[in-house]
Amino acid sequence: MRFDPSAGTVVPIIIAAFLLAAAVSLVTTPLIRRLVHDLRIVDHPDHRRVNASPVARGGGVAVAIAFVVIGGGLVLLGSAVPGMPGLRGVTPMNLVGLFGGAALATVIGALDDRFDLRARWQFLGQLILAGVAVVAGIVVEDVSNPFGPRNIDFPTVVGIAFTVVWIVGMINSLNFIDGLDGLSTGIALIAAVVLGLLSLTLPVSQPLVAVLCFALAGGLLGFLRWNFHPASIFQGTAGVMFVGYALAVLAILGSAKVVVALLVLAVPIIDTFWVIVRRLSSGRSPFSPDRGHIHHRLLDLGLSHRATVLLIYAVCATLGLMSLLVSSATGVFAFIGALVVLGIVAFALARDPRRASS
Repeated sequence: MRFDPSAGTVVPIIIAAFLLAAAVSLVTTPLIRRLVHDLRIVDHPDHRRVNASPVARGGGVAVAIAFVVIGGGLVLLGSAVPGMPGLRGVTPMNLVGLFGGAALATVIGALDDRFDLRARWQFLGQLILAGVAVVAGIVVEDVSNPFGPRNIDFPTVVGIAFTVVWIVGMINSLNFIDGLDGLSTGIALIAAVVLGLLSLTLPVSQPLVAVLCFALAGGLLGFLRWNFHPASIFQGTAGVMFVGYALAVLAILGSAKVVVALLVLAVPIIDTFWVIVRRLSSGRSPFSPDRGHIHHRLLDLGLSHRATVLLIYAVCATLGLMSLLVSSATGVFAFIGALVVLGIVAFALARDPRRASS
């Protein structure tokens, strides 16, 4: 990993974006919590959930506000802010797709938090979000080739299809892992920081994307103060939709960083993969809820709520560090290895199959 020599000039902007977004989210979250409590938008305890009392949801709106206000504000001010980097590989239309899609994702998720939309309508919303990104020119045009020095170029149709799967898959991966206090928030925070750091290295060199990644990370950190165990508010679908979309798009913008995102988010992605495989093999809908996720199985193994969350944080942080230190090709093999290993671990932890389907 080698940082771009010019990266130092953007560090003050990155620090300011991170701290301002964290402050906005920290202050806004209690206001959102009060509002959703008044509207009775809460998660009630049941056999799958770990909260013992009703907890407000929809807190991800605060993260979205922080990101759009700080990240969007810096983009609009542009060169008027000393040290603010230029677009460099990112088009104005790409930014419209990022911020416009992020706002739309928050609205769609908030509607689900309020009205408990059926899974098919949520999925349709995810496809619409992917369509917004594609129309804005945010498309994966190539990926690293693990067997050669040159990237694998995608034909237009394949690139669009890959992008749709990538965005929808990212949203659902964060949704499926959002089962413990602070879990998906912390994982997304780690991913945003790793993508931000990668954007400052050679040959990626995308300082604007780095600023936006750290603005997202700051918003997540401010929210985590209220979302960590014992949580007083959950992200809700609004947060999952927004964060999933934002991370997916930031991983594509400019020079695609999909392999890195795959590795740092390996735990939720692989957990989602194996959960869907298990549900389909048992004749159930892939969206049917259960207690078969990796975090549920760690809890059943005897780990405490906090220990389970911190363990998964540690795994994600380790994979994130690895993604920064190894080549993209090595990252592909590492992801495949993680897919196999986490699958074996999940199978080994499933000591009571009935428990996972209850």
